[in-house]
Amino acid sequence: MAAAAHVPVLLDRVVALVAPALARPGAVLVDATLGLGGHSEAVLERFPEARVVGIDRDTHALDRSRERLAPYAERLTLVHAVYDEVAEVLADLGLAHVEGVLFDLGVSSMQLDVRERGFAYAEDAPLDMRMDDTTGPTAADVLNEYPVEELARILRQYGEEKFARRIAEAVVRERAREPFTRSARLVELLYEAIPAPARRTGGHPAKRTFQALRIEVNDELSVLRRALPAAIEAVGVGGRVVVMSYHSLEDRLTKQAFVEVTRSDVPPDMPFVPEGSEPAYRLVTRGAEKASDEEIEQNPRAASVRLRAVERVSMTRGGAA
Repeated sequence: MAAAAHVPVLLDRVVALVAPALARPGAVLVDATLGLGGHSEAVLERFPEARVVGIDRDTHALDRSRERLAPYAERLTLVHAVYDEVAEVLADLGLAHVEGVLFDLGVSSMQLDVRERGFAYAEDAPLDMRMDDTTGPTAADVLNEYPVEELARILRQYGEEKFARRIAEAVVRERAREPFTRSARLVELLYEAIPAPARRTGGHPAKRTFQALRIEVNDELSVLRRALPAAIEAVGVGGRVVVMSYHSLEDRLTKQAFVEVTRSDVPPDMPFVPEGSEPAYRLVTRGAEKASDEEIEQNPRAASVRLRAVERVSMTRGGAA
């Protein structure tokens, strides 16, 4: 079965990071981006008294994970939701705090592998790109309906595409002739719009545009901005939030959110932090951790991963644990 063959990125490191928080019986890990359930499977296997709440906006991912994680069904709760709804999900389950929250951001292996979802630019497919394909506009809708200024903005902001305006203008010209419906036509346009010297560096010329469209269709950065503070607040003392990002935009938001809650308000020239002024959280990782060369060789998706983790050390700034 394909799901069983799936190898999650940084599996052992992620498990090691959440392990201290999951040591006690009944500990709960929220896998906020369940996907194919690889990280959750490892947690359920290695911590026989822990529970997992798996959240995913993709109904197909939930179905696959339900099958994969069937041996642990008594300790597993699956929820169809977007990960910025973590507070509501926990409230519905009657959980005031949990011991861990994990985010494995971006597009999942399953979404890339199913051609009809339209996430991959290597094969011709419908321009969909919705992580929850039961609702919302598609990538084709964005291409066919957005004004040129808005198209250029999302390509520049979400794809960090240097030729954003040029591509946007080409899209608007072409859609007047015939609306976009499939990925091959968009890839062909990108080859024509991006100058040849630029196409020879920086990976596939469609990579940045497809990333930008996917982020826009799924509102990924806005969702993450809301989800991070909710997750940080959701963990109890000793609880950890672990985030795996795959591009600089996600990692920047994660870094900012973690710095915000671990920063001391004490002036930097003070020789000590007065009692009552200590931050309620501490950084667990030193900067952003990356995958080893060995893992990247075995699992190319790990090449761009950046991992950060934070731990709650008290319930309030300077408060007692």
